[in-house]
Amino acid sequence: MLQNKTAVDTLITKFGGKKGALIPLLQEIQEIEGYLSNDSMRYVAEKTGIKLAEIYGVATFYTMFRLKPQGKHVIRICKGTACHVSDANSIINSVHENLGLEKEEDSTADGLFTVMEVSCLGCCSLAPVIMINDDTYGKLTADSIANILKKYN
Repeated sequence: MLQNKTAVDTLITKFGGKKGALIPLLQEIQEIEGYLSNDSMRYVAEKTGIKLAEIYGVATFYTMFRLKPQGKHVIRICKGTACHVSDANSIINSVHENLGLEKEEDSTADGLFTVMEVSCLGCCSLAPVIMINDDTYGKLTADSIANILKKYN
């Protein structure tokens, strides 16, 4: 169920009928709701007349949109070239292992962490590198992950 219908209605009125307004509309809904739920996308389709398939297509095409709730702490693991050759895969495996996540899972059941693999964090000299929220950690080893994660529990 849509959490904040009144705020979404206000946004739909704000962007209503403007060409190219779908992306900023979805961005602001995500800001309010935390992610784009199926309910929010259906509601936008009903209220705007934009086909649900088009809304879903935009939401799944752009990586800035989230279709599931995110954890309180977002862990971004760099998969860029410098990190890749510095064994980013061991960092990914260690993060998943320390959080008790299966390979295909990205958020912990308690809602504390969400893990994302990203193309580049722009910190190549620190490879391999992760960011947790706005904090950057570099020159990592698989063994260093547990102590870093303890800071956020």
